Amino acid sequence: MAKMEVKTSLLDDMIGVGDMVLLEPLNEDSFIDNLKKRFDHSEVYTYIGSVVISINPYRPLPIYTPEKVEEYRNRNFYELSPHIFALSDEAYRSLRDQDKDQCILITGESGAGKTEASKLVMSYVAAVCGKGAEVNQVKEQLLQSNPVLEAFGNAKTVRNDNSSRFGKYMDIEFDFKGDPLGGVISNYLLEKSRVVKQPRGERNFHIFYQILSGASEDFLCKLKLERDFSRYNYLGLDSARVNGVDDAANFRTVRNAMQIVGFMDHETQSVFEVVAAVLKLGNIEFKPESRVNGLDESKIKDKNELKEICELTGIDQSVLERAFSFRTVEAKQEKVSTTLNVAQAYYARDALAKNLYSRLFSWLVTRINESIKAQTKVRKKVMGVLDIYGFEIFENADNSFEQFIINYCNEKLQQIFIELTLKEEQEEYIREGIEWTHIEYFNNAIICDLIENNQTGILAMLDEECLRPGTVTDETFLEKLNQVCATHQHFESRMSKCSRFLNDTSLPHSCFRIQHYAGKVMYQVEGFVDKNNDLLYRDLSQAMWKASHSLIKALFPEGNPAKINLKRPPTAGSQFKASVATLMKNLQTKNPNYIRCIKPNDKKAAHIFNDALVCHQIRYLGLLENVRVRRAGYAFRQAYEPCLERYKMLCKQTWPHWRGPARAGVEVLFNELEIPEEEFSFGRSKIFIRNPRTLFKLEDLRKQRLEDLATLIEKIYRGWKCRTRFLLMKKSQIVIAAWYRRYAQQKKYQKIKSSAIVVQSYIRGWKARKLLRELKHQKRCNEAATIIAAYWHGTQARRELRRLKEEARNKHSIAVIWAYWLGYKARRELKRLKEEARRKHAVAVIWAYWLGLKVRREYRKFFRANAGRKIYEFTLQRLMQKYFLEMKNKMPSLSPIDKNWPARPYLFLDSTHKELKRIFHLWRCKKYRDQFTDQQKLIYEEKLEASELFKDKKALYPASVGQPFQGAYLEISKNPKYKKLKDAVDEKIIIAEVVNKINRANGKATSRIFLLTKNNVLLADQKSGNIKSEVPLGDVTKVSMSSQNDGFFAVHLKEGSGAAVKGDFLLSSDHLIEMATKLYRTTLSKTKQKLNIEISDEFLVQFRQDKVCVKFIQGSQKNGNIPTCKRKNNRLLEVAVP
Repeated sequence: MAKMEVKTSLLDDMIGVGDMVLLEPLNEDSFIDNLKKRFDHSEVYTYIGSVVISINPYRPLPIYTPEKVEEYRNRNFYELSPHIFALSDEAYRSLRDQDKDQCILITGESGAGKTEASKLVMSYVAAVCGKGAEVNQVKEQLLQSNPVLEAFGNAKTVRNDNSSRFGKYMDIEFDFKGDPLGGVISNYLLEKSRVVKQPRGERNFHIFYQILSGASEDFLCKLKLERDFSRYNYLGLDSARVNGVDDAANFRTVRNAMQIVGFMDHETQSVFEVVAAVLKLGNIEFKPESRVNGLDESKIKDKNELKEICELTGIDQSVLERAFSFRTVEAKQEKVSTTLNVAQAYYARDALAKNLYSRLFSWLVTRINESIKAQTKVRKKVMGVLDIYGFEIFENADNSFEQFIINYCNEKLQQIFIELTLKEEQEEYIREGIEWTHIEYFNNAIICDLIENNQTGILAMLDEECLRPGTVTDETFLEKLNQVCATHQHFESRMSKCSRFLNDTSLPHSCFRIQHYAGKVMYQVEGFVDKNNDLLYRDLSQAMWKASHSLIKALFPEGNPAKINLKRPPTAGSQFKASVATLMKNLQTKNPNYIRCIKPNDKKAAHIFNDALVCHQIRYLGLLENVRVRRAGYAFRQAYEPCLERYKMLCKQTWPHWRGPARAGVEVLFNELEIPEEEFSFGRSKIFIRNPRTLFKLEDLRKQRLEDLATLIEKIYRGWKCRTRFLLMKKSQIVIAAWYRRYAQQKKYQKIKSSAIVVQSYIRGWKARKLLRELKHQKRCNEAATIIAAYWHGTQARRELRRLKEEARNKHSIAVIWAYWLGYKARRELKRLKEEARRKHAVAVIWAYWLGLKVRREYRKFFRANAGRKIYEFTLQRLMQKYFLEMKNKMPSLSPIDKNWPARPYLFLDSTHKELKRIFHLWRCKKYRDQFTDQQKLIYEEKLEASELFKDKKALYPASVGQPFQGAYLEISKNPKYKKLKDAVDEKIIIAEVVNKINRANGKATSRIFLLTKNNVLLADQKSGNIKSEVPLGDVTKVSMSSQNDGFFAVHLKEGSGAAVKGDFLLSSDHLIEMATKLYRTTLSKTKQKLNIEISDEFLVQFRQDKVCVKFIQGSQKNGNIPTCKRKNNRLLEVAVP
């Protein structure tokens, strides 16, 4: 590194103390004061060694820009001011360069900013890792999984407008280069009780409000929902709207995110249908009704809501109605059906809603994992990000089963945190060759054992109480705790530890208290047994399994009557205990990184720091104990090179340059400063400083030395500046003098030059005037001679012109006279001819009149009242004769494609003219068809069938019109290469063509021979001629293709048939229109049923047990105009068509 490079450090321009390990003195007040001081200056991040403390600012800060990402990229952890990017970069580089799996544990109470912290970590890793189309797609899918899970798993609480109501652990998988390959998400303890009831001032899960606010009217109509929140009992109205939250925009974001992650359209529709069903379940209300035997029975008040739910889910209404009214209990071979009263019916309704939503959420996590999981089998590096609820302590004994489970998880996290922190300290000391001393700390294993012990633990006793026959209540569970845990030092209840007859009056009767590492927590025992049981009546499970809705049916596999299991399902507590054990085992295999989130106030407002609230969080997060563990040995450590670079100005021997090893330079520096030997220790690559006072002393000396150096630099600079100014002025004076002398000489030279020019001009003027006079005299003499000659020549020319004009005038007169004479003769002859013609015409006219008179006289007796009609008929007959005679001579050619036709001569013949045109066209078409052979007729029938199937539907059809349908393109009977294939096929081959079979795994094509006979469709290997598949025509149900200009088509097979074991065929051919037409005609001839031809740009293809969507898009191709197929994820093949 260049010595002049400007370096920043954790200790430069430090507001308060950036690393709490260096805080002096160390106590709770100084800890809080340091956090407050930094918070007031917008410094929301502080270190405890390698642990990051993050305070929620409740406002946007300009410290997450792309420039900040580049600033912290590939930098030492302590090189810059504390930031979450520094921890993210340290974890990513350790994973990429040192091949160490990492995990980032983010803890804190609701509203402390855990979710935002996890987003910042993921966005930083996405920004600094590799680039590329596939890598960017993986990163986008990982990032877009957050909006989906937030919509379905987050809710507005009194502490946080976007509170995560579930724990999330994501393993992000990387390849050896550090590029992301995929991820796996695990979820823990969704707060499903929020579905049916929310505390005052809080909302249900975001997705309910987003659908009602952002969905279109048509979409809401399909889901049978209304936009009014007040229509639904499961939605709290006092906080339905949240300031600054646009539910409609968030709904669009969620739908887009689901599409990016890989959800199909029908899957998205199914998810929202389930959400709508859950929402409408809350509107079902019950009324009591007495039976004959005197028992109460519940009935549904209004069955309209039930009807709409059944229409959404595809459940028989009577089945679901009975499940809400009766409960069937099975014991061995006996079944007992009992009625449900109103309270039990409401319990069953709410249990169904909670289970339905909880299982939907688990299905969403599983479905997202299918899309984002790594597809390669190579060894992967893993970075885990844990965003889990923090320690929860509510006032007024509002802590229930959920808080108990959450605090148990935090006890386990605190245990592993202390163990891994001490382990990390010990490994560093051993690595540096420094003696390790044992550190005393509080081990909370005794608290974990109180909760999770398999025999005497609280969870074990709760499970035992739930499974015990007889009457089981929360009071009996508390009594059992008093018996087993009464002597435990961390357990307190109403009953005294020493005697059952002495009472602890500080506790209510229905509560117990546990001394957690973060403090005492009082739990209300009411609801523990029911919440741990988490029972859903088997009748409801079976009703859900009978739904025609595929997703709902998949969510309730235990409802299958063929798989009835009388064994009681595991309790919620045992399931969570197993999940936590798996999580702890996973975390212990990775290198931990910690982010402790703190909420500064309960008002969710910026610039407010509540000391009491922060103090409470510091205690239960164990931050002071964490500092003491880090300071138990050495408070500060630093590599030799940066230490020498920072403090070398304090020693004359090391300033300004040290030529030897860095460690030797640091030793010389510390000996020169006379620092006591017990205050520091030299490791192999670092120096360790025991007391923060020693470090602050070094910083004070450095600050003073920097001020001295600044004064020296200022003095040298001022001297240099004055010398430079003097030299510049001296140089300027010399230049000015030289320019002035030059200017004076130039002025003198110009004056002399101008005088010489004036004298010269006068002399030249006199000489020019003298020469001009001589030239003018000579010119006048020459002009006089020229003028005389010109006058003479003009006289001669005019005489000759007059002679020529006289001669021409005489010749013209003769020609004019002759022309007038010829004209006179012509006019006399014309007059004579006109007179003669007039006389002849007059004779003809008189004769015609005479003949007419004779005819009229002769036939006058025949023409009376009907004379006009006979004249009309005669005229009409003559016109018709004339029309047909003219048509005979104007008939067009006999070609059927000739569209010429003579024009209509008379308006009254319009219909006759059109009918003649139609008859003539039919006649010449018949004449043309009579010329066809049987083979030609078959070809044209196939062409006509293709027109009916594909015209104006398939873009490829126009190009196939001019191509004859040949059928046998391979000539199998003549080619000896296919002798083996010819022998295997006994029937007549209708079409033989080479096609490409598309592989689902990678979208690549394999050549196959496609054979169509009267009874079967066969696919054979092109090289060997072996038959790979043989499908009877009766098993072909449908052919699917796109509407675009490509040759891809899918042959769908009947489910359950022998040919459908491997699934449908996805093929590509250059003669798609011909193959589909012949397959359609042959199937119709064989089965007497029309084959379904589906033309759509998106259709499903069955591959073994999975359905894959084939989607056609427009796009430019690198290999010309050839469509290409590419696999996007496990359920999507994308065909790019040019």
